[in-house]
Amino acid sequence: MGRRLLGAALTAAVQAPAIRLVNLTLGYDRRPAVHHLDGEIAPGDGLAVCGPNGAGKSTLLKGLAGLLAPLSGCVDFGGLSPRAAAYLPQVVEVDRAFPINVRDFVGMGALARIGLFGALNAIERARVAAAIETVGLVGFESRTLDTLSGGQMQRALFARLIVQDQPIILLDEPFGAIDQATIDDLLALIARWRAEGRTVVAVLHELDIVRRAFPRTLLLARDCIFWGYTHSALCEKNLARARAMSEAFDERARDCLRDEFGAEDKLHVH
Repeated sequence: MGRRLLGAALTAAVQAPAIRLVNLTLGYDRRPAVHHLDGEIAPGDGLAVCGPNGAGKSTLLKGLAGLLAPLSGCVDFGGLSPRAAAYLPQVVEVDRAFPINVRDFVGMGALARIGLFGALNAIERARVAAAIETVGLVGFESRTLDTLSGGQMQRALFARLIVQDQPIILLDEPFGAIDQATIDDLLALIARWRAEGRTVVAVLHELDIVRRAFPRTLLLARDCIFWGYTHSALCEKNLARARAMSEAFDERARDCLRDEFGAEDKLHVH
């Protein structure tokens, strides 16, 4: 991808609101997977969500995206709806067998502006073309999704985010199956989004990327282990606590287990 093109498809950002999590519990079939989260994500912040497998990270992102209703508590977008958030799912969640080409897939980012049955006008087509160029997929416009490699599919997902042009950007494991040069370019794009006042929340397993590019981290093991500055969140003591707490939860439990560990075991730093 050409670095000079990273901002070509971006329009002026609407200032992102603060995102407030108020006693937020999320889960499936009444089984909680994320417990009693309280905190605020500041406008323009870069927040990484980290933790062991099964810690509730993707569940939290679905809750922020409005795809999963809270079991209790709420997410407050400062008066905006969750539609103010552009959501990038894990690649494995995208149905790549659906017969759609890259151009049309990226163009789906404009649906909020043109409606489900609306056609792309010249301005929207230019946005789509610029986004495709930004992520390095020129020449792939007519390729169907099932012909793309994992890295190419991830680029297409980022292009769709560019076209969505929202103040809040939610990324679920965005750097899987991508080479280092592409990671560097996408991190530069994320940095530009934040410089424009957009808020970026990303589920990440790559702790080196978190330390490099995300100033704040929520370390999650279904419950909050630590929420604050990344260098403090990712110390070995907190990482060990996250692993231990994740293992302690009973997958079959229907009741919230937060109180089992005691309030003194939580480290909340905002």
